[in-house]
Amino acid sequence: MQASDLDSAIRRDLLSLDKNNAEAVARHLVMAADLIVDEPELALAHARAARQRAGRIAVVRETAGVTAYHAGEWAEALSELRTARRMSGGAGLLAVMADCERGLGRPERAIELGRSEEARQLSGDEAAELRIVVAGARMDLGQYDQAVVSLQTPDLDPVRTGPAAARLFYAYAEALLAAGRRDDALQWFLNAASADVDGETDAEWRAEELGIGDPDAEDLDAEEPETPSGAEQFDRTEDEQ
Repeated sequence: MQASDLDSAIRRDLLSLDKNNAEAVARHLVMAADLIVDEPELALAHARAARQRAGRIAVVRETAGVTAYHAGEWAEALSELRTARRMSGGAGLLAVMADCERGLGRPERAIELGRSEEARQLSGDEAAELRIVVAGARMDLGQYDQAVVSLQTPDLDPVRTGPAAARLFYAYAEALLAAGRRDDALQWFLNAASADVDGETDAEWRAEELGIGDPDAEDLDAEEPETPSGAEQFDRTEDEQ
């Protein structure tokens, strides 16, 4: 990995460091980004190394936070992201912070973040991601109807496609199912499957599961007619008499 592989905007943030240190930090950041999906713990080791060398740079702390989140280190992720936001301002990554609160068993705090003034600054996919997390927090608390309502916005348009739309539709389907609205959940799993052009969710499987039962199960009913229960046989006999 080379420092030049790092995004140019991030490299500019490292200009305050001496050349050798900037080179090392950049390489650690590149490795963290490259490993974050398949080897999050190793990615976190690189992010921590970058933080040790450049802990006063917001993007380094943000990277450490996001990497810790992927590694399931919720407390560390939350601490790093809070620090990054104090350094740079803005409301970015609020959804990740809220999800860390859920991971720490504090869904009420996730809901509070969703109500914050900073949350009102979000728009588009960032706002939708936060709503998804807040809906999950509602479900953690058994507030299934509230979870459904929290996702009902103009973004919930079945003609949309793409990863963000697929995640939103999938979360809505999950909330509907938890609220006991099976038919509506089926429809939104189907909408999620249609929107999921990159195949990131198992929405198609969930739709099949809800629509026809276990997709891998054999259709025994088609092979052998159902035998009436004893009560049904008795009623049939009386009718024939």
